Amino acid sequence: MSNANPTNPTNPIDRLIGWFNPASGLRRYAARDALTRITASTRAHEESAPSRLRKFHRDGPGPNDIVSQGAAQLRGQARHMERNNDIARGILRTMVNNIIGPNGISIEPQPRRPDGSIHTDYADALRRAWRDWCITPEVTWTHTFSGCQRAMARAWLRDGEVFAQHLSGQVPFLNHGTIVPYSIEIFEADMVPLDLSDGNTLHQGIETNAWGRTVAYWVYKGHPKESPSLASGKAGMKRIDAANINHLALRDRIGQKRGISEFASIIARLEDIKEYETSERVAAKISAALTAYVKKQNPDGYNPDQSRDESGNIIERELRLEPGMIIDGLQVGEEIGLIDSKRPNPNLITFRQGQLRAVAAGVGGSYSSIARDYNGTYSAQRQELVEQWVNYATLTDEFTGQFLQPVWQNFVKAAHLSDIVKRPSDCDSATADDALYIAQSMPWIDPLKEAKAFASLVQDGFASEVEVMRKRGVNPRDLLEQVSRWRAETTARNIIFTSNPAHALAAQTSQTPQNPPAEQPDEPEEPETPPQKE
Repeated sequence: MSNANPTNPTNPIDRLIGWFNPASGLRRYAARDALTRITASTRAHEESAPSRLRKFHRDGPGPNDIVSQGAAQLRGQARHMERNNDIARGILRTMVNNIIGPNGISIEPQPRRPDGSIHTDYADALRRAWRDWCITPEVTWTHTFSGCQRAMARAWLRDGEVFAQHLSGQVPFLNHGTIVPYSIEIFEADMVPLDLSDGNTLHQGIETNAWGRTVAYWVYKGHPKESPSLASGKAGMKRIDAANINHLALRDRIGQKRGISEFASIIARLEDIKEYETSERVAAKISAALTAYVKKQNPDGYNPDQSRDESGNIIERELRLEPGMIIDGLQVGEEIGLIDSKRPNPNLITFRQGQLRAVAAGVGGSYSSIARDYNGTYSAQRQELVEQWVNYATLTDEFTGQFLQPVWQNFVKAAHLSDIVKRPSDCDSATADDALYIAQSMPWIDPLKEAKAFASLVQDGFASEVEVMRKRGVNPRDLLEQVSRWRAETTARNIIFTSNPAHALAAQTSQTPQNPPAEQPDEPEEPETPPQKE
């Protein structure tokens, strides 16, 4: 039953009755309105009924229709804000740095033998080939692999989605540049058109089967905004099998094919903050430019003609304002006033902090990092970091599953098929591409407290040295190799640092003399000389 509104009836019968008999129509409207209110009061949830104080929002179209209507516009707004809004640019940088880290998410090979033990020789060979590949992993040779990760994560958060194509073996006109013939091609969401659909199995540039699983992507042969000569429709595109494409997307709804920008819910607030700050800056600049005026009144004794010369022309006066000066040139009925814009506004910082807290909640970033506001106790900052780090870790897990894991699996496969790193016969083929993905570790607020806590856990047996190393974002094997080489070199030069256990042994040895000195016989006492007589 529709909600009746006497001032705006939507029922055609109500309008017809009201036209011929307004009194009957009014009674009909009032009765319908009362019935609607009674029906709404009996519902299980009061929030399910609209009222004059609360606007009622309906669900609207399906998830993919919503994406078709606004994804491209939101993507354009987010890109504009990245270029021109310092807060938005800082949010992107903060989130990318915490999700990916300065050195990228590293990969530690974990192939195993049938008995479950790690095949160290095969893992070392994969690690050496992987280090070579990470120098020029993508087709343009522009980014290292850590740079690829940051570029992908930036586009993923800003645009809502990003794509990567896997290229293995011999590819026309492509030089892989690495010993393993494998490369990736990364491209933005513009390359897969949102408006390409056939109403059957092709929706938003993605081809699916009867179960909704993606089987292929339709990709432009060149960037559509930089190559206007591309033919419209499928003539200017190429069909790429889904097995060769990674699609990183931020999806809010089940069944959603394309991604939506992470900035979708905060764009309006960020624009308002920028406009408000701009207004305050302009007002502060006006206030800084000190402006004075001479106020002329008309009391008794004031002669308007005294500011004119004999010819009746107004005499131009120049009053200079200097520190400590005394103005003695004012005429009767004049006074000097200053224009005060009441700027800077003392409430600006409080307002901005409140708005940035809402922005941080909407985008899932840390308020302290976004606002560059690090006030608070150690406990408060630690609590914020611990709670916020879960969100960064969740995004890292999604990025790893959607991009890093497929890249590593294709790399191991390409290395095996090209005989560069052949899989040994005693390696379990099902675990050949197993790996440990080491993400950015949670930073320390108080390094001394954190280090003591880790040391206590290791000494009490509640954690291992390897676990602590990985939590700090360090590869245990790399650290072991570095420590071994360094201690061997320092020992060869007869240098022992306090971090080396041999230092404590050397100190203990130096305190316990190996050859104590032999006991010396007591020297005979000299006889006492008798006193001499005078």
